[in-house]
Amino acid sequence: MSDDAWSVRLAQAQDAEFFPAIELAASALFTDQDDLPDFDPHDLWTAEEHRKFIARGHCLTAISTKSEGGKDDENRVIGFLASQPFGRELHIWEMDVLPEFQQQGIGEGLLRACIIDARNAGFAALTLTTFRDLNWNGPFYQRLGFVEVSDLDSHPRLKAELEDEHQHGLPCDRRCAMIQFLS
Repeated sequence: MSDDAWSVRLAQAQDAEFFPAIELAASALFTDQDDLPDFDPHDLWTAEEHRKFIARGHCLTAISTKSEGGKDDENRVIGFLASQPFGRELHIWEMDVLPEFQQQGIGEGLLRACIIDARNAGFAALTLTTFRDLNWNGPFYQRLGFVEVSDLDSHPRLKAELEDEHQHGLPCDRRCAMIQFLS
């Protein structure tokens, strides 16, 4: 599929039905990590939880716009970005792309659209938590302008999120909070 075979739009309530399956399929990248024995690929956001995020107006959906190779993927939901406002910050909870559509710039497209939306909506920053050492996590976000939060005491919400992740089995030494200031 060529790089112009997809588009990004604001998520619609009906898109939420596809998001858990996309998240599960994308989680296969993490199940191959030997040092994540407690990673549960079935610990997913539900469609109902996604609909609540979507109702806030800042979630995005990636849609396939072409049919190629005899495969009809036109208008198929192939990725998403789930976010939630926290005061003047927009927090990215989840971003996933179906494995067969990865490495085509869709994740970057979702993130760039999120940055534009957040700026237009007047948010001061975008935040997220991620693995600092996985190429498609921390380094990916750094390339797009995010920096690691070094003083978590000045960001108690992000500090609490990292602590919660650790309680759910994610290794605290590999996780980090990141921020991109939008002003």
